[in-house]
Amino acid sequence: MNTMLKNMTRSKLIQIWFVAVALLVAAGVAIGATVTVGTGALLVAVCLVPPAIVFMLWPGVEAQTAGDVLRGDDRRR
Repeated sequence: MNTMLKNMTRSKLIQIWFVAVALLVAAGVAIGATVTVGTGALLVAVCLVPPAIVFMLWPGVEAQTAGDVLRGDDRRR
């Protein structure tokens, strides 16, 4: 489980989120839920806000330190 989360990319997580929301919408339509303007706006917010937060908070590529520049990438030397 831990290695699965380490290999998770930002785009993959957002794709999973959109699929989950689409499945919930499909289940709601299959059950016969009515979609009003307010419900549609709430659904759009639920669909777009969490991926935007993930996109902003996901850690980026770590910057190189001075030691990394001096030693290089190969630590065996």
